[in-house]
Amino acid sequence: MTAAPQLLTDPFLQLPTATSVRVVWFTEFVGNKHTVVYGENLQQTAKATTTKLSRTREDRKSRVGNQTQDGQVYQQPTKRDIWRHEAEVAGLTSGVRVNYRVTSEREDGVSVSSDVFTLAAKPEPGTPLKILLTSDHQLKPMTAANLQKVVETVGRVDAVWFAGDLINVSDRASEWFDDNRGNALFPGLQGRAKYEMQHDGVKVTYTGGQIIQHAPMYSCIGNHEVMGRFARTNNLNNEFDDTFPRAVAQKLYSGKSLIDNSFNTTTYEEILSLPQSKIGGKKYYAVSFGDVRLIVLYITNMWRTPKLDEKYPGRYREAEKDLDNPENWGYGQIIYEPISQGSTQYNWLTAELNSPEFQQAKYKVVMFHHPPHTLGDNIVPAYTDPVQIIDRNQQDKITSVRYEYPHNADYIIRDVVPLLEAANVQLVFYGHSHLWNRFISSQGMQFLETSNVGNTYGAAWGDRKREVPTGYQEKYVILGDPNDLEPVVPSIAPLLGDDGKPMPYLASNNITVFSIFDTSTGKVSSYLFDTRKPDSEVMKFDEFKLR
Repeated sequence: MTAAPQLLTDPFLQLPTATSVRVVWFTEFVGNKHTVVYGENLQQTAKATTTKLSRTREDRKSRVGNQTQDGQVYQQPTKRDIWRHEAEVAGLTSGVRVNYRVTSEREDGVSVSSDVFTLAAKPEPGTPLKILLTSDHQLKPMTAANLQKVVETVGRVDAVWFAGDLINVSDRASEWFDDNRGNALFPGLQGRAKYEMQHDGVKVTYTGGQIIQHAPMYSCIGNHEVMGRFARTNNLNNEFDDTFPRAVAQKLYSGKSLIDNSFNTTTYEEILSLPQSKIGGKKYYAVSFGDVRLIVLYITNMWRTPKLDEKYPGRYREAEKDLDNPENWGYGQIIYEPISQGSTQYNWLTAELNSPEFQQAKYKVVMFHHPPHTLGDNIVPAYTDPVQIIDRNQQDKITSVRYEYPHNADYIIRDVVPLLEAANVQLVFYGHSHLWNRFISSQGMQFLETSNVGNTYGAAWGDRKREVPTGYQEKYVILGDPNDLEPVVPSIAPLLGDDGKPMPYLASNNITVFSIFDTSTGKVSSYLFDTRKPDSEVMKFDEFKLR
């Protein structure tokens, strides 16, 4: 007998307008018919459009189905067929929630339906909203617990703002849908995760939270949404690590596909329906939601190791084994989309900050991935194009390839932040360093990094220093925020350091953090949950009000 069909995800909401919202879900069969029924008695029907994801694959590093160790089922990247279904539910009234359910019919006529959830049109100005601020899920250990506690603590949220790094390797399908360790992206955000955590002999299974079935998600591109050169390597981790500058690719791969031979965000863009700007598409955009104008920017670069002795490309140098082979160079921390003054994205941002939609909004928020201010490691070196220095011996043989990053050329600090300050942006929200910290500029603009969702890599504070090169032209900052703001100590219940003093950050592999923006009060509240104490209460530890 043929097994009953299954949905690969629950439905989730995207792109609400004043009278409509998109409903999206996925299956592993193309099917005959995919529909949404909606209304008080589910009496109305909307048909879905079906598309096939073009780059989703599994590989030897996947943990999916029967593969629990490297290479058991997949020896090399193998195409995985996944279909996406999207229906527009129209005729909605702002402020009125409507029941809905999706059904997919397989080719043999057998169908499968979801549970009943609720949807709504885009909220009008003046509507009180609770918005979840999150980032850097990446299948990390505490993510399912984090999302479960969101729902248990604040109930249904009205939207999710996701500051990048949804997964680790964007083209690995199971990371989005069904990693068998139980903590893929969609299961966590839909309350279908099954992630086990163990402390003191007590095993707890966290399911995540039923969030995006009821609330639209707006996201930005983090470094983990970007894939590198296509199909050059034997696993998808290596392909992810193999991003290559477009300008160099144009020279080396003349006449070949520039996308396949540099970097791409194809899978991310195929999976999500996001607002689009005329020139940035889904990569950067702006949207009004209730009292908020949210600007989403594409500010991220390739993460490279800071170590100087590795056998692969680093932030500050190329590997010695590849000095004679520029095709294997990493070219330092590649910036994927220019944001410097005069660039296309910068000019778009300038126009958006001058738009009536932005200027008339009660709350003006900007979201991107890379931190302008943080105690995390990933803010060093400066966010600028690497300056390549090639040393040669008397025989003209290359002896080293190094990269410098002039601190005074940091595009975020030099070019973007002054624009945001001048436009009276109240909140800049970002992720990337897997910790919680916040900063306030002299003009009162709040900077919040709330990315200690699943795990952390620590903070450059006290005795813990960043790994930076010595003897280089530039001086790279080993402690604190390199861009000269002091971190704010949490306003309610800061954690205490070993010295008994309040710590101005939270970086933990046991304590997870989420933040909620309440537009009725203008307050952003941050909560923590200690996974070592499964029965403990979620605690609000910081709160601030947007000016």
